[in-house]
Amino acid sequence: MIAPEKEAAILRRIRQIPIFATLRMDAAVFEDGICELTVPRQAIYDGVFESFHGGILMTIADSVACFAILTQTPLDQLMTTTDMNIRFLAPCLSDVRVKARVIKVGRLMCPVAVDLFDAAGKLVAVAQVNYMLLDNMPRR
Repeated sequence: MIAPEKEAAILRRIRQIPIFATLRMDAAVFEDGICELTVPRQAIYDGVFESFHGGILMTIADSVACFAILTQTPLDQLMTTTDMNIRFLAPCLSDVRVKARVIKVGRLMCPVAVDLFDAAGKLVAVAQVNYMLLDNMPRR
């Protein structure tokens, strides 16, 4: 477990991220290096085969990976996704439960393993997301 104050601070921070509200992410659970949450399936996010769109599942995996990293870094840590891959194993026809586990917090890189499950607990996708820790925000 992480300290309750840190968990509350992470929740405050991630609730400010527009995609968190847009996708209706819910009930984040934090442990050291781990974040788990649920995202309800909404028909507006279905793909051509009337299941959770793969691109949306990738977005969810990316977001939850970031949240897991926040359990092991300062809350104001700047970071960016450098690359990610996902393997779809089955269609997701229900809400999706996502569990991200930090593999390593390196000096610059943080790889994270992400498992995505349907409401019945069936593994529907696995992903790996790599983040780079930044010292400052790149110029825009």
